[in-house]
Amino acid sequence: MKIRTFFLVLFIGSATIWAQEWQTDFNYAKELAKSGDKPIILVFQGSDWCAPCIKLEQQIWSSEEFKNYSSDHFVLLLADFPRKKQNKLSVEQQEKNKDLAETYNQNGYFPLVVVLDKDGRVLGQTGYKKITVKEYIGLLESFKE
Repeated sequence: MKIRTFFLVLFIGSATIWAQEWQTDFNYAKELAKSGDKPIILVFQGSDWCAPCIKLEQQIWSSEEFKNYSSDHFVLLLADFPRKKQNKLSVEQQEKNKDLAETYNQNGYFPLVVVLDKDGRVLGQTGYKKITVKEYIGLLESFKE
């Protein structure tokens, strides 16, 4: 019984380590990008009001295919702008997202997916597209230098 529990904890812990995580701090995302020599995918979304943002989350970001691919190829950075009171972000996070928007999303498009190099320079951008996960990954890859 103890051995089974040990392996279960080990399995869950290792899955957590290898799962791709969405970052919310731009400076930390750049550090990860530099250390891993990966581009950054910056996503501007309205998680609780923007229908195309929700579709992008459900169809692309949440897919196992994207999660598996992105963990080795990208650093993910999320700038969320929820409207519902129960989803309100901390004032500090709101400021970080606002600063990102002033630099990378001046027109306020949602969703906006910006691919950045490890230094924060824009390589390309897109939004929601009704395409397969594989096609979306190909689109993101096409922006790399």
